[in-house]
Amino acid sequence: MSLLKTLSLAMTRIGRPVIGSAHSVRCMSDASFVHREADLDTKTFEFTEENKKRAEALLGIYPEGFKQAGVIPLLDLAQRQYGWLPLKAMNYVADYLQMPRMRVYEVATFYTMFNRAPVGKYHVQVCTTTPCMLRGAQELYEYTRDLLKDDKDFKVIEVECLGACVNAPMIQINDDYYEDLTNEDVKQIVADLKAGKKPKAGPSAKSGRLACEPKGGLTSLTTPPPGPGFGCRPDL
Repeated sequence: MSLLKTLSLAMTRIGRPVIGSAHSVRCMSDASFVHREADLDTKTFEFTEENKKRAEALLGIYPEGFKQAGVIPLLDLAQRQYGWLPLKAMNYVADYLQMPRMRVYEVATFYTMFNRAPVGKYHVQVCTTTPCMLRGAQELYEYTRDLLKDDKDFKVIEVECLGACVNAPMIQINDDYYEDLTNEDVKQIVADLKAGKKPKAGPSAKSGRLACEPKGGLTSLTTPPPGPGFGCRPDL
């Protein structure tokens, strides 16, 4: 058996992509992706004129010779335009940046922010990492999943840390964070969205928090800051 074939078999058994294969599996996730065009139409993808201007503005941030570093914001722009990230959109971004398509696939399948399948009008991401789990995230996830399982406007997935650990448990719906949640909070948020309303993002109103704050109130920075020269020697 050749060395390449032996390595390929070994990588397959431990769940890693095989060299030269178009199939990748994301470990510790509820999704796996095969790079086949699964669009509902056969039209080609191209940025709108408005998004072309936005793409050029985004790439203007990066110095000459490093434009390919803008692959993440351009993939995000493509996803926002199309609703999710089909293969033709990834290919377009790769050609736009003059980089190998495989490099773009690697980025798109690594970050859970990129959706390789349609997600509906509302993409509901429930965080179940340790701080959220300790605050009842598993039960919240199961409740949310069962509540929306028959609604095609909502796509519910379980994700790793979304960075709002202090206000656990929390969920992200599209671009908005909803924190300090109970099942009843989720039910009300969903009802508002279905009614065409915009639920207030951030901590739940009943928590009394305005942002990421300790549940029992502030424990530091509770007095005005000292003025210039505080703690310095008087002869300086």
